[in-house]
Amino acid sequence: MPPQLRVFVPPHPLIKHWLAVARDVATPSVLFRSAMTELGRWLTYEAIRDWLPTVDAMVQTPLAECPGTFINPEAPLVVIPILRAGLGLMEGIQTVVPLAAIYHLGMVRNEETLAVSCYLNKLPPEFNPETRVLISEPMLATGGTIIKTMEELTQRGIEPSLIRIISVVAAGQALQRLSVLYPSLNIYTAAIDEHLNEHGFIVPGLGDAGDRTFGT
Repeated sequence: MPPQLRVFVPPHPLIKHWLAVARDVATPSVLFRSAMTELGRWLTYEAIRDWLPTVDAMVQTPLAECPGTFINPEAPLVVIPILRAGLGLMEGIQTVVPLAAIYHLGMVRNEETLAVSCYLNKLPPEFNPETRVLISEPMLATGGTIIKTMEELTQRGIEPSLIRIISVVAAGQALQRLSVLYPSLNIYTAAIDEHLNEHGFIVPGLGDAGDRTFGT
């Protein structure tokens, strides 16, 4: 069977709680940042389930020897936050995958045309083809930013099936575009929202995640 985009909305009560906090227009910036941290933590926990390579070994407890399982430290793992909003999820992500390498991509969207351009690219010229990539992008609205990101990654040797996207809120339009272009992707999001407004914002959404994270 051909690959099909997989979108996961984990039914975890903590994800639901912090999503509600983040949505609330009355939530101050300092609490919004806490919500983003927690959403980054719990969505990453769900995303890496059955994904990270492991190795088996024997360990010595205070009483006896027994088998143990460890995350394989030699398997390359990369986290890519999409600036600037993606930084809001990073504190939580790093508590779950503290040894992951971090590379930054800066994307900006023209508010009139909704076209996306890259203003900062810290990716290496190429990646180990076995690299697993976790992308931090709080809002999947039109899909333009994440598609631009995928172009940069695939050009550097990353297989889309090894990529997982962490998003707080996703719109059907973005998911539809990704399903056509990159059907082997896996996306973990706290919610799939109804539609986009005339300005390309997700409704009901949570507003501008970058502005609310950084108080601007």
